[in-house]
Amino acid sequence: MATLFTKIINREIPAEIVYEDEHVVAFRDIDPKAPVHILIVPRQEVSGLAALPELGDHTRILNAAKTIAEQEGLSGGYRLVINQGPDAGQSVDHLHAHLLGGRTLTWPPG
Repeated sequence: MATLFTKIINREIPAEIVYEDEHVVAFRDIDPKAPVHILIVPRQEVSGLAALPELGDHTRILNAAKTIAEQEGLSGGYRLVINQGPDAGQSVDHLHAHLLGGRTLTWPPG
């Protein structure tokens, strides 16, 4: 069964897509935690970090994050977060990275 993110990738569910290439699709989070909160999702459906194959679309997430941060004007800095499993806050079983920025981010998170 297709994940929510696969449905967004396939345009079955609307989203504000800000970047896409043959490997990843990135769109604005519907419940943003920062002025810029973008999800970067590999087209290949992988449930999370624990299930990663050695090779695949997931290897392109970091390159996409750099490109998106530049296009969003995040020259002062940004954070990239990947949650694994429900205890970490992963709510969709499809690997994705959260690109957060547009304000000063504190540490530690959560």
